Amino acid sequence: MVSQKSKVKITDVKSAEDLIGATVKIKGTSSGGITDINGEFKIITSQKPPFTLEVSYVGYSSKEFIVNSFSEKIKISLSSVTQELEMVEVISRISEKTKEAPLTVETMTINGIKETPATNFYEGLSHLKGVDLTSASLGFRVVNTRGFNSTSPVRSLQIIDGVDNASPGLNFALGNFLGASELDLMKVEIVSGASSAFYGPNAFNGVISMNTKSPFLFPGFSASVKLGERALNEYAVRYAQVFKNKEGKDKFAYKFNFFYMSADDWVANNSNAVASLDTDEKNPGGYDAINRYGDENLSPNINNATDPGGRISSPGLGRWHRTGYWEEDIVDYDTKNLKTALALHYMVNEDIELIASSNFGTGTTVYQGDNRFSLRDILFFQNRIEIKKEGDFFIRAYATHEDAGNSYDAVLTSFLMQDAAADDWKWNDRYREYWSNYIEDSVEALGPNIQWDPQIGVPFDFEPIDSLLLANNDLIAGWHDQAESYANSFDGGQSDYIDFFEPGTARFDSMLNVITSKGSFLEGGSRIVDKSALYHFHAEKKFHPDFAEFTIGLSGRIYQPKSEGSLFSDTNGVVLLNKEVGVYGGIEKKFLKDKLIFKSTIRLDKNQNFKLLPSPALSFIYKADENNTFRSTFTSAIRNPTLLNQYMYYNVGRAILIGNINGYDSLVTIESLRNFAYSQNPDTLNYFNLESIQPEKVKSIEFGYRGTIKNKIYIDGSYYYSWYKDFIGYINGVDMEVSAINTPSS
Repeated sequence: MVSQKSKVKITDVKSAEDLIGATVKIKGTSSGGITDINGEFKIITSQKPPFTLEVSYVGYSSKEFIVNSFSEKIKISLSSVTQELEMVEVISRISEKTKEAPLTVETMTINGIKETPATNFYEGLSHLKGVDLTSASLGFRVVNTRGFNSTSPVRSLQIIDGVDNASPGLNFALGNFLGASELDLMKVEIVSGASSAFYGPNAFNGVISMNTKSPFLFPGFSASVKLGERALNEYAVRYAQVFKNKEGKDKFAYKFNFFYMSADDWVANNSNAVASLDTDEKNPGGYDAINRYGDENLSPNINNATDPGGRISSPGLGRWHRTGYWEEDIVDYDTKNLKTALALHYMVNEDIELIASSNFGTGTTVYQGDNRFSLRDILFFQNRIEIKKEGDFFIRAYATHEDAGNSYDAVLTSFLMQDAAADDWKWNDRYREYWSNYIEDSVEALGPNIQWDPQIGVPFDFEPIDSLLLANNDLIAGWHDQAESYANSFDGGQSDYIDFFEPGTARFDSMLNVITSKGSFLEGGSRIVDKSALYHFHAEKKFHPDFAEFTIGLSGRIYQPKSEGSLFSDTNGVVLLNKEVGVYGGIEKKFLKDKLIFKSTIRLDKNQNFKLLPSPALSFIYKADENNTFRSTFTSAIRNPTLLNQYMYYNVGRAILIGNINGYDSLVTIESLRNFAYSQNPDTLNYFNLESIQPEKVKSIEFGYRGTIKNKIYIDGSYYYSWYKDFIGYINGVDMEVSAINTPSS
């Protein structure tokens, strides 16, 4: 049967103004929708006339209208109604779109954004079902779904009006630090689960989709001010204006947004010991504190690695740690965030809209990744041009550029500050020297009846020594303080050994400024250089034949990482470029008088470094009635390795993180290297090979139900099960050779 189209226009009976958002529905079916900005709605149906339209609008009397022919022009006027009610019952109703969604979708509407009890809408997302919010700092919050909780949400996609909000270099969104202003938000949807078939390869575990307000629908001026503790100041302004043509129809509109926030950020001062290490707060020689950097245990062939108790070679010495620096001495906690946005909207005709927008963001905050980073004066630019016809097609192109500004790595900075006074080897030698000359005799004097030196061939009992050291832990800790103070001071004996840079002093501030502004670790500094960019193109077209609705689409992206060797392996003039392309097609078919909906999508994605990969999806949605919907879905997704996964070359202090685009041969395990440091026997080294990195893959099944029981109890339940493959993580290994005298060189 051939589908026909009929255009309906809904107006106010007195003013003749268009009614935007009026509900139009074919009586006896679930087919329908709402009117657009011109008060118009197109009915597409295979049902033959005559049939009846039901039209309703809040504050107006509902009306029924009989359609006798598709050729007639339908104009329906509604009358406003005023009634005095003794009691009003408000029933929350989810949208038809949400009911028919194949995946779990949580929505924060414009009213929900205004009414959230949280300090801002982004933090309010944590109140939605299945959403986890991680706060790395006051200015940097991250949304995660489906049990994945990370401050680097590479498995989730965040889009604003269809535009990826990810950092071009890091490949994930920096929360809402560079996102949309709350005043301009229309709606936020959280889509949980594998969504590559619907949104592309980065939608591995979910999508955060934000829609901003159209200036045609929301003209005028609005502003907000928020004040709070920690010197929080937040100001936002939005202004939009609409221009009509000679016929009185909306033709051109623009909107401008300004947002500024400043605050004293939370101080990261957790002094607890890092879990699962061989020392903790009870160790007299210090420990590795969570928010103190540079105090990590040292390399395996120093620091008494072969005699961890320090019972024999250096009685009482045991394990010891460098002084380190607390994060609050290194990081700028003066958080600032400024965002501006300008959008121009032009109606080419009554259906087709042309949009050009530009967004700018900058600020200072703390970011948690592989290390702790102070993002200072980061710059973010995003420009978009799009032409679209709602429900029919769109063509979108955008470019994103970033500049890390004066950002630096707080952990690496701490190491470099210590190394500027003395490197680890010299500092440890000086520590041992003091212990040997001034402390060992005092330790042995605590147990004059204890045998401190083992006899060759005779079993040695360490228990009396261990018991003695434990009983005198506080005294030994005091001696370690003396050794640390001695190692941190310069006695004039070595030209490359100077006093520890004490926080709060002028020489500390001077050295901190030198290290954080000097350049990347390749130049002896800790500054992050990142001037990466991405360029994206996306086009989609929908078809409405008799049989079903079809969708086809094409997208392409170019990544252009540029770090001058501070993040990526783009040193010595090496230029990195990464390209990917994707195509997809989908079908939606309704059965049983639109009660049963079948949806299927297949997407193919190709990154230049990896094979062509498919992402199919299949779903059935059954609407038993207006209040009860059941769904079953099979979805799949891929995640291409990020630029860092592929090309990373970054010094985190005690190690270098390296991307794995080509794989590695004959790496040595860390544990066997420790054994080798003691035995000096090359046969104790364990080697392994590492295959090149591959895209992550997931397949998932999901069953769900959304319904309202007696208009009183709303239920939204789901069950899902996922299979993951080629999950990307970190592997520790050493690339080294052993010389003839058993000296490792890496």
